Amino acid sequence: MSSRQPRLVAVLMGGPSAEREVSLSSGRACAAALRDHGYEVVEVDAGAVFATRLTTLAPDVVFNALHGRWGEDGCVQGILEWLQIPYTHSGVLASALAMDKQRSKDVFRSAGLPVVESIIAPAAEVRARHVMDAPYVVKPNNEGSSVGVYLVNEAANGPPQLDKNMPDMVMVETFAPGRELTTTVIGDRPLTVTDILTDGWYDYDAKYKEGGSRHIVPAQIPQDIWDACMDFAVRAHSALGCRGVTRTDFRWDESRGMDGLIILETNTQPGMTSTSLSPEQAQAIGMSFPELCHWMVEDASCNR
Repeated sequence: MSSRQPRLVAVLMGGPSAEREVSLSSGRACAAALRDHGYEVVEVDAGAVFATRLTTLAPDVVFNALHGRWGEDGCVQGILEWLQIPYTHSGVLASALAMDKQRSKDVFRSAGLPVVESIIAPAAEVRARHVMDAPYVVKPNNEGSSVGVYLVNEAANGPPQLDKNMPDMVMVETFAPGRELTTTVIGDRPLTVTDILTDGWYDYDAKYKEGGSRHIVPAQIPQDIWDACMDFAVRAHSALGCRGVTRTDFRWDESRGMDGLIILETNTQPGMTSTSLSPEQAQAIGMSFPELCHWMVEDASCNR
């Protein structure tokens, strides 16, 4: 971590993914927080010529506030490496691994972390028949924010009729019942555990619309489950080779005790909006939003 405060931070936001609007919200919030902390900040929409603009700006650090494909799957990270500009969050390999849900599960299994069974199947086949016993979940293998997620219940009359915009190959995984829990890691430090309460499925609207979900911080759960969430989040962060801030999401089936706790995924670039979980967890341990953004800028680097 550098002891010199960078003079200029470029906040990279927007971009072409399905999560563009969330990224714009994250980027604007982070830019305002960094200005409050004394940085000179330029907001850069990640369009076709953003690399040229970054070359012209020559920022000390890029704050990567992109979400979704291209922005957090290693692509932008590779461009920033080529430009030799230090950037926030994880590097190329960790970003690519975490964004690929099936491969990240393979990494988690190798590290002894609990995950549910899943397969990659053609979307056409998933539309035609049940490729595994219900209940199960169908989702893109490399999207975030619950974009394009289908829950198939045991009482379903037939296979899901996936939207035509779904990719040709999709992930199908065993549905994990229970409570939604999440833990943020900063560096190598787990912050706390949040219990996420919704009236239904924790989908895109529940994550980002005002009142879509309620967060209990800290979660009121047994100590052994708490300790496991904190431990598993750090181990997942490390196994993927992450740096900076990540957030690992869990499902916990209370009726099965410790056996009911599984990892859903690790987010290498958690949301940074007013309703986002990681800033809320940082606040719970006494770190303000501007302090969190400052930490991320000072942690920025290349070649990781």
